[in-house]
Amino acid sequence: MAGNSSVIKRQKERARQERRAEKARKKAEKKLQKDDPTPPTGPRDPAVTYDADGQPEGLGFHDF
Repeated sequence: MAGNSSVIKRQKERARQERRAEKARKKAEKKLQKDDPTPPTGPRDPAVTYDADGQPEGLGFHDF
């Protein structure tokens, strides 16, 4: 029975180490994503359109 307890202890320690490594891997992935944000898609400013007289037209709902 004494030999069995050491096997169980090794299994528990191995599982603990694997959980710790997985947690560290996830933390590193999350940090990489945080450090390298994706640039916003699309224009930041609404497009200004002009009418036939060269005057700027009003902005519509979808311009924002």
